[in-house]
Amino acid sequence: MLKVQEIRELIKLIDDSTIDEFEYEVDGAKIAMKKGGTHTEIIQTPIQQPIQPALQPVQTAAPAVAPQPVSQEQSSGPEQKEATTDDSNLHKIESPMVGTFYSSPSPDADVFVKAGAKVDKDSVVCIVEAMKLFNEIEADVKGEIVEILAENGQLVEYGQPLFLVKAE
Repeated sequence: MLKVQEIRELIKLIDDSTIDEFEYEVDGAKIAMKKGGTHTEIIQTPIQQPIQPALQPVQTAAPAVAPQPVSQEQSSGPEQKEATTDDSNLHKIESPMVGTFYSSPSPDADVFVKAGAKVDKDSVVCIVEAMKLFNEIEADVKGEIVEILAENGQLVEYGQPLFLVKAE
């Protein structure tokens, strides 16, 4: 059977999309979701295989949505185009999950990092909240924050780039 967390992520993805019906079947397990007004129906049958094959469609679908904010920023001005053309030598810090991006630990606190800030591998750069759990996201690379690609309070997708870092 799929885990509750995985089902909730599927529900969130379907709710945020324009898809009205969704069915997924693998190795005798079937999940069907149908939007209907204010609720979503879920039907799940037992699964005998590990969960990983069921997650692959979600992971491949989510990154297709992720580049959208980047393309909007690219069209905002020449400064953005210049930063994204050098993407090849910049490290992208990506969201490890679907959730809400927060740039500071609390509304009245200072942001974790700003453009131009130096970070270490274990530096916390933001928080992604998913299901009332606040997950600290670390830089995973030593370098300098070149660009912040998400706005405070913005819904982010799995694999969506949040920061561009010039690695040292």
